[in-house]
Amino acid sequence: MDRDTTRRGRAGWTATAYARNGGADLAYDRREGAGSEPLLLIMGLATSRFWWPEGLCDAFTGAGFDVARYDQRDAGESSRMAETAVANPFKALLRRQGSPYTAEDMADDAAAVMDALGWERAHLFGHSLGGAVAQRVALRHPDRTLSVTSSGAAPSDAAGLGVLRHLRFGLLAKLARTRFPEGREGDVQASLAVWRGIASPAYPFDEAAARAWIESEVDSGPRDAKAQSRQIGAQWSGPRLRELKAPMLVLHGEADPILRVGAARATAGAVEGSRLVTFPGVGHDLPEAIWPRIAAEVRRNAARGR
Repeated sequence: MDRDTTRRGRAGWTATAYARNGGADLAYDRREGAGSEPLLLIMGLATSRFWWPEGLCDAFTGAGFDVARYDQRDAGESSRMAETAVANPFKALLRRQGSPYTAEDMADDAAAVMDALGWERAHLFGHSLGGAVAQRVALRHPDRTLSVTSSGAAPSDAAGLGVLRHLRFGLLAKLARTRFPEGREGDVQASLAVWRGIASPAYPFDEAAARAWIESEVDSGPRDAKAQSRQIGAQWSGPRLRELKAPMLVLHGEADPILRVGAARATAGAVEGSRLVTFPGVGHDLPEAIWPRIAAEVRRNAARGR
């Protein structure tokens, strides 16, 4: 490794370490006091692993999982990849370009993290774009996948115009138009705007708590349009979703302001034997009230993949 692997761990987590896949260094850590069954968490578009709620991670360990999380390339503490001309995520999505790497590379990143952890196989849980990545890991590395949970995600084999039918554009357009100041304060403002936008309408949004968390784990991802474009522009040419054989759980908030529930139905409908669970009043976030249900559903799905 050519990266420092001795960075002090955050409370309840091991020190940050790095896996390597090609030219990408991938930051990851592991929950202390974990259970026995490996569970790899994959977060969404250009956001760091610190967006996973601590309480949800505790619920997973309480359900018997050995929990690890990582930053995808172009997110968090992982490598930023080569610049491209496309710096607008919508254009990157529609033009099927804008990335120096493929979606297969992103799936291989997860496998590289598993290698670094010493895991031969793992259960996968991905949220938002991370859900699509989890699906692709299961398609590309079926021998390493025990089960898959796809949360708040589009079908992994949908691309370009095929994705548009699942999107809600109101919040996305609003965030794209909003300009934030440069530097740390701009990063904080952008993250807070995202948190407000994706929050579940049926559950109270604690803005003070959100700001405190954001200021302690400042993430540039929500305002990094170039990184977002590279991730969205990464094209998948692997197997179709219907070829996924691992036990599949699909979760979705019924009040999701970014993706229609139809995206979850399409994903579940494509994979034989999958289970679809939707949450009334839940947006594109993972509110505390549903953490026990999520952990129980993931535990139930994992039992099918042993």
